[in-house]
Amino acid sequence: MSLKNRHGIRQLRSGWADGPAYVTQCPIQTGQSYVYNFTIVGQRGTLFWHAHISWLRATVYGPIVILPNRGVPYPFPKPYKEVPIIFGEWFNADPEAVISQALQTGGGPNVSDAYTINGLPGPLYNRSSKDTFKLKVKPGKTYLLRLINAALNDELFFSIANHTLTVVDADAVYVKPFETETLLITPGQTTNVLLKTKPSYPSATFFMTARPYVTGQGTFDNSTVAGILEYEAPPNSLHSSIPIKNLPSFKPILPALNDTSFAANFVSKLRSLASAQFPANVPQKVDKRFFFTVGLGTIPCQQNQTCQGPNGTKFAASVNNVSFAMPTTALLQAHFFGQSNGVYAPDFPSSPIIPFNYTGTPPNNTMVSNGTKVVVLPFNTTVELVMQDTGILGAESHPLHLHGFNFFVVGQGFGNFDPNKDPAKFNLVDPVERNTVGVPSGGWVAIRFRADNPGVWFMHCHLEVHTSWGLKMAWIVLDGKLPNQKLLPPPADLPKC
Repeated sequence: MSLKNRHGIRQLRSGWADGPAYVTQCPIQTGQSYVYNFTIVGQRGTLFWHAHISWLRATVYGPIVILPNRGVPYPFPKPYKEVPIIFGEWFNADPEAVISQALQTGGGPNVSDAYTINGLPGPLYNRSSKDTFKLKVKPGKTYLLRLINAALNDELFFSIANHTLTVVDADAVYVKPFETETLLITPGQTTNVLLKTKPSYPSATFFMTARPYVTGQGTFDNSTVAGILEYEAPPNSLHSSIPIKNLPSFKPILPALNDTSFAANFVSKLRSLASAQFPANVPQKVDKRFFFTVGLGTIPCQQNQTCQGPNGTKFAASVNNVSFAMPTTALLQAHFFGQSNGVYAPDFPSSPIIPFNYTGTPPNNTMVSNGTKVVVLPFNTTVELVMQDTGILGAESHPLHLHGFNFFVVGQGFGNFDPNKDPAKFNLVDPVERNTVGVPSGGWVAIRFRADNPGVWFMHCHLEVHTSWGLKMAWIVLDGKLPNQKLLPPPADLPKC
């Protein structure tokens, strides 16, 4: 069984086509089919599609490229060529077996065996040099690279040796261009960069490498994926007679695996264009404020079983100490037909029930509660949400993804969020607009969005292991008064539960 999520497509009034299992639909059973019918409204840029049940997205993913309207130029020089570059994560074992074993034992899952660029692991792994992505370029040209992190569990640093990249777009929204040698991209994020090639043939090849940015205490795949940037030699020249393998090759230097200050510095450079043509419509007035803690925790081991989580427990993850239990009926169906009884409760806590020193000494009790709880929002509510990382079982960066919306990242910082001092520093002029944001390790991030899309919208950590452990929840946005503010009825071929 499978189902697809078009990650980042807003799905205005077409939540039935959003894709996450048991949130907007039940899984498509073997031998059955389902047509995803939706219209893309007011979006352009790079997004991607992927499976959205268990760990199937390890191998089921691909790019979505939405071009601007005809005749509308990019707000940067027109590239000579555009190339999608998708980072993936490869397991020699079946990823479904990996997570099912981890959920059974309560320990951390086995890590991946390689990262990939466009499906290829590259020359830094044993016996895989022939499986290398090669980007062939001409001197003196500008290329638009559409970078997508489709890895399951790892944020990635990426760099091309001896070349500077210009970031122009994040999560399919233009940003003020800035130059960088290295960028950070979390699972679920996309970044468009301009690569300006050297003015003349350099007589060398250049590695393009990615490796993880790691903040948690668990094990991780500490390997590096590489592709190769190759320049086309001018024909009939001395250069064209030298085999490429005889040319010197340069490798980039990536930040240290745990370089949180690089991560914070990089994301602080991302700003919306906020121009007349591409405005940043940041909600200036807030109707509802929420404060969510995100982090790890534990659940008890079943009787007569030995578990491999902390102190003989099982690993879990939660938002406001609620580890989300997936229902057996799709939430959207239950909401649309008014049959929520026994499926979900509309009482998700708007702040932690028991406040504590979130990034200080962790509490002795690391147990989390469990439930299928949602937040219900009236149509057009403006929301401010602060997400706070916790130090329970170690501080860790969490890339949080919200379905159905883009949001503005109005503030972030380290330590505990201070509701009295921090909001004064919020950027309400040109904050970056995106669909997936990293909650900093040992810190917080504040986002704002307008709930103008009726339906049920999943919000979850895009590190798949944390989603499996329960770091997820859902928002229900009620219909508005006007006909174009109401969720459309479900399609006839919607998969049955």
